[in-house]
Amino acid sequence: MDRGERAPAGIGLMRAREPDSQGIVERDGIHIAWEVFGRGEPTIFFVPTWSIVHSRVWKSQVPHLARHARVVTMDGRGNGGSDRPSTGYDEREFAADALAVMDATGTDRAIVVALSAGAGWALVLAAEHPDRVSGLVLIAPALPIPPRHANRQTDFDAPDLPDVGWARYNAHSWRRDHRGFLEFFFGQCLTEPHSTKQIEDAVGWGLETDPETLIATQESILDLGAVRSLAAKVRCPVLVIHGTDDAIIPHGRGARTADLLGGRLAAIEGGGHFPNARDPVRTNLLIEDFAGLAPRPSTWIRGRSRRRRALFISSPIGLGHAQRDLAIAQALRRRQPDLEIDWLAQDPVTRVLSANGERIHPASRLLASESSHLESESAEHDLHCFQAWRRMDEILVSNFMVFYDVARAEPYDLWIGDEAWELDYYLHENPELKTAAYVWLTDFVGWLPMPDGGDREATLTADYNAEMIEHIARTPRIRDRALFVGGPEDIVPDAFGPGLPRIRDWTESNYRFPGYILPFDPEAFREAAGIRDELGYRADEKLCVVSVGGTSVGEHLLRRCIAAYPEAKRRMPELRMVVVSGPRIDPASLPQVPGIDYRPYVHDLYRHLAVCDLAIVQGGLSTTMELTANRRPFLYFPLRHHFEQNFHVRWRLDHHRAGRCMDYDTATPEVLAAAMVEEMSRPLDYRAIESGAADRAAQAIADLL
Repeated sequence: MDRGERAPAGIGLMRAREPDSQGIVERDGIHIAWEVFGRGEPTIFFVPTWSIVHSRVWKSQVPHLARHARVVTMDGRGNGGSDRPSTGYDEREFAADALAVMDATGTDRAIVVALSAGAGWALVLAAEHPDRVSGLVLIAPALPIPPRHANRQTDFDAPDLPDVGWARYNAHSWRRDHRGFLEFFFGQCLTEPHSTKQIEDAVGWGLETDPETLIATQESILDLGAVRSLAAKVRCPVLVIHGTDDAIIPHGRGARTADLLGGRLAAIEGGGHFPNARDPVRTNLLIEDFAGLAPRPSTWIRGRSRRRRALFISSPIGLGHAQRDLAIAQALRRRQPDLEIDWLAQDPVTRVLSANGERIHPASRLLASESSHLESESAEHDLHCFQAWRRMDEILVSNFMVFYDVARAEPYDLWIGDEAWELDYYLHENPELKTAAYVWLTDFVGWLPMPDGGDREATLTADYNAEMIEHIARTPRIRDRALFVGGPEDIVPDAFGPGLPRIRDWTESNYRFPGYILPFDPEAFREAAGIRDELGYRADEKLCVVSVGGTSVGEHLLRRCIAAYPEAKRRMPELRMVVVSGPRIDPASLPQVPGIDYRPYVHDLYRHLAVCDLAIVQGGLSTTMELTANRRPFLYFPLRHHFEQNFHVRWRLDHHRAGRCMDYDTATPEVLAAAMVEEMSRPLDYRAIESGAADRAAQAIADLL
């Protein structure tokens, strides 16, 4: 498991970018871990901060900057992959460690970026080795410069202080309740509302060291006089980034640091002590600009000379998004024949787009894989969708920065995001970055807690919902159109959380409802005989199609269906089963049972599903609604802990009286075989799905062009 964030047993954490090289350097018997990302000039060197965290504190900066420069990180002594000696934590030791890492990584010269206490060793490095430091970026610098926070005055060695407030900044308190101190301290570092994930990360990193190590780090050789002496030797450019609401280091200290070093101050109004974590986009852009990495296009196209252009960001979580997005794009082109559409998308969505002749933006290859992340989070027919999404935060930051690189380099009239969560979130966090009309599409609204998550999960989902509601209320101009893929009756009747509005009421006030968007006209499949013949299926056989979508999460369900086939075949001799493994599961890896057809990715799978006698699928919305539209019998298995499939999708299917929900845990091969036979003989009474939704969505979007 990756260092830092804590995940349930058996679940690994995927980085947005893995290091290109990594190693250990030994200095005076102490081992220091380092990593290198990217190549070229300049090198940006993220030096350690206090040993309470390690280099993963820079996880939101590394992927973006490593696409434009060479990036070096190191774990400071006392945490991460580095040793935890009992002494040797003063500023000169850290600076010497940093110099050793520069030598080990072949870094002759670098822009040094430091956070909080790291400003001390960065200052020593820049003052005493000026030929190695081409620039200094100091974030919330914790140098011994006035002023200090009045509430920080406490006796570090007093044995009898209570474990409350800043009295916790005490050696004895650390030994008594290490986690309690970490939770308090990082709550002070991250004072911005809705910082639950960033606090959890930091507490996890803090638990990778111990109280005795933290106590040893309290030694220091710098006082105000030493800082002034060192500052006089600094010759490189300096940028200080500091939040005005920093509860650890007063903003005034950052301002005085900038003055002392002759540098520039970038204030983050309302920001706390970790802007790199809580305001990652702004921090990235400030560092990028300081390093001279911001792209400057050499050509500007006059407005009258530009063709209409749209950038379509299609979520990779489920191939159904790609199909409905294609339907919208085709309808848009009928209204605007000169419209050029570029797609920013990932595998497996890009397979669908390529097969339909769409133009995929080259920057798509830079996107970190959301599908791979979800696969790394899954267990046997189990995906905790909400928690997996929370742990995808660095991937979302990285992918937003890819989008922003594209958007500022090329003129687009329109951005369309189909559940492009990173785009929607970070545009609301950075509204000044919006330069085109923006359309947001989704087929569910509201995070909902799973029952076994208890009060903690209920609190977290409500907090995420509250932040989203606040975003829309504060900057309604960000979403020029918000389209719900469905109708008001498809929205769950729940509330967003205690004291928050009901989901349906709020959605009706903030969205338009084009209806459910299908990639086909159901009328085209009313006469199925010809299509079955075209696809190679006989009229005298009962066709069962098993499909689990575009990720490998469904492998266990495929295996369960394969195990059920012999008994189902015994009960229904005319049964034929086709197992579609999808683009990320090798059919050869599945049990090979005579009589079953195994197929990998199938283009236009909906055509096969439209003429089947039974489908077995996961609880994803796109496939189940396509089956509903074509009035096909189906069994669906919501993934355990997948709140969308268990609540939002099931509510909609129940409303349409469609499908039969199955419990994976109780569906033995015998139970599944019986259900297959029963469902193929059950009369259907599905509610109809209104046609024309893609055209209505396209019209709402075309009005913005």
